[in-house]
Amino acid sequence: MTQIVRPSAFRFSSEASPRSIEEERLHRKRRLAASYRIFADKGYDLSLAGHITARDPEFTDRFWVAPIGPWFGHIRVSDLVLVDHDGNILAGEGPINQAGFAIHSEIHKARPDVIAAAHSHSIYGKAWSALGRLLDPISQDSCAFYENHVLFDDFTGIVLDTSEGKRIAAALGDKHAAILQNHGILTVGRSVESAVASYVSFENACQTQLLAEAAGTIKPIGHEVAKHTANQMQGGGDPGAFGFRPLWDRVLREQPDFLE
Repeated sequence: MTQIVRPSAFRFSSEASPRSIEEERLHRKRRLAASYRIFADKGYDLSLAGHITARDPEFTDRFWVAPIGPWFGHIRVSDLVLVDHDGNILAGEGPINQAGFAIHSEIHKARPDVIAAAHSHSIYGKAWSALGRLLDPISQDSCAFYENHVLFDDFTGIVLDTSEGKRIAAALGDKHAAILQNHGILTVGRSVESAVASYVSFENACQTQLLAEAAGTIKPIGHEVAKHTANQMQGGGDPGAFGFRPLWDRVLREQPDFLE
């Protein structure tokens, strides 16, 4: 007899039994390197734009990130760079993306609950950001972001200093995703798995609404049902991480050199 397993019954790798500091650091770095490969596979790489960060488990004022320059599809664990909130490179070889540092350092400062943050200039998120609107609950999938994302409408050019990073972090508040007007989208999570799987879903939600609005008049889901669906999709201790496992499995099988 086949047993039906509810999502909340799953235990994700990000919620595994307690690990040592060294084991947890390696876990996060492996997921981070894999995430850059995932972004490359999905076409979320545009020139030097985009960055994913993972907070160090021991030194919480430091985070790991890929250096600027190499293609996302070539990033390995050994390529990752450790940087502190002052911009000092403490491990690995830089340079790093200055815009990425300006945004992510302020988010990590403002949100102790955030382990990872992901941002890129993916095409549908960037296109939707130009409309200056929040997403509507038009599908079961988009309900994951209902009342859980914000609009940052203060675009002032390329983010080269931490002042704009502070404004983005303030606008994000306690939410898990942001539409950066005229810029792109950003997601955060309590694990690398959560931030990255949420980014993939957020990009898909942007694509879906763009297509739906181009096709005709949308009939959005009502508030009560949208809120109920959002709550259902938050099952488990790490919302958003549900979708990471197949992404991880694929890159692990097809591109195992990211572990080097």
